[in-house]
Amino acid sequence: MTTTSRPPEVLRAPLVVEFPFTRSLGPVQSAFLTGLRERTVLGVRTTDGKVLVPPVEYDPATADEIRDLVEVAATGTVTTWAWNPRPRPGQPLDTPFAWVLVQLDGADTALLHALDAPGPDAVRTGLRVRVRWAARREGAITDIACFEPDDTAPGARRPAPHAGAFDDPVTGIVAPARLDYTYSPGAAQSRYINALAERRTVGERCPSCRKVYVPPRGACPTCGIATDEQVEVGPAGTVTTYCIVNIKAKNLDVEVPYVYAHIALDGAGLALHGRIAGIPYDQVRMGLRVEPVWTDSPTGGRFPDHYRPTGEPDAEYDTYKELI
Repeated sequence: MTTTSRPPEVLRAPLVVEFPFTRSLGPVQSAFLTGLRERTVLGVRTTDGKVLVPPVEYDPATADEIRDLVEVAATGTVTTWAWNPRPRPGQPLDTPFAWVLVQLDGADTALLHALDAPGPDAVRTGLRVRVRWAARREGAITDIACFEPDDTAPGARRPAPHAGAFDDPVTGIVAPARLDYTYSPGAAQSRYINALAERRTVGERCPSCRKVYVPPRGACPTCGIATDEQVEVGPAGTVTTYCIVNIKAKNLDVEVPYVYAHIALDGAGLALHGRIAGIPYDQVRMGLRVEPVWTDSPTGGRFPDHYRPTGEPDAEYDTYKELI
């Protein structure tokens, strides 16, 4: 069914992408983070005698493996900076602060961190600063709570060889990664999402190749031609391929195992993704005919909760082989 295009309300929504990143540490990074836990800043000496802070395991100039750990001072000099008037969640301070590169005394490179300062007028290149240690330290870069202004003059401090290994070294870290942003799907996908709110699935047809894109993209990626002919597809479709999920996702109230499938809705030129339910997971198969099950949530769910079998005979392979 073809419908007349009309200017849609372009949608916008705040989105958050967040996940924990777990990594193991080699001997150099392990010593560096364990040192921070013990209020000690370690660098590493390169083959030409330079001291790198933060330390790395391979010389950036020669690619030689380097393991010569040395201790540097907890005081240093600001080499450059930028004022942050609106701190974001998860940043070192919740009041306005400066991002600074600090060359610690005894180091030849600069360390990026936050500087607690009353305002941008109090920050300058060449400012002397010192580490403010976190009250509770666990072996992470956040053991340096921030830097703060220091009134001591720069000294000719020579890096001291690291005396030995710390007890109970840090061997791995879990770093949370988070991205907050506002997403606008654009005119074509706004039409698609608004139709889903009416429990209809609407794609757009390319005027050249005649393929119906669901979800629509505003233009045919093959022909490079704008698409504005609205075509309602489905609601039923065919499972073209699928996978069985055995790992439970955080905040997803679905028991494992469950099936996630590519579903070619009737009339669509490519398959979309959907969860299959209403049938044992080991009975899902290619060619299975399915239909959407919509939620009755207070917010008026804008997409099917899952797809279930229609009871029709399976589709012949030739009818969907180009859509796998």
